[in-house]
Amino acid sequence: MVLAGMLLIPALALLWTLWQKFNTPIPPAPIPLSLAGLGALGVNLFCAFTLARYRAHSGSLTKAAFLSARNDAFANIAIIAAGFATAYTLSVWPDVIVGLAIGVMNADAAREVWTAARKEHGAAQAEP
Repeated sequence: MVLAGMLLIPALALLWTLWQKFNTPIPPAPIPLSLAGLGALGVNLFCAFTLARYRAHSGSLTKAAFLSARNDAFANIAIIAAGFATAYTLSVWPDVIVGLAIGVMNADAAREVWTAARKEHGAAQAEP
């Protein structure tokens, strides 16, 4: 259940960053944004494919590891797209929109892990 809370940390960081973006609406540098997203995508795809064979296991730790890697890969693709959109529009909005989408995705993953952990906890309590 602690891992579910840890999955919410990026969502909380999003709120802080979003506050800063509204106070100082300066778009990020598009090329470094896209390159960082591309490098991270390679790492996260490797992790997601490695963990994919274990995703059907019932444990909340397994679910948390797979969801984190999968969500990070999706987030990296969105970050790369935000970099291109930022280069085209010179606006802060692509970064803000992608950040909000990543926050929602992390919150949903936290909910899934919490549910799996609660089921495990209930099953452990029911055992003699």
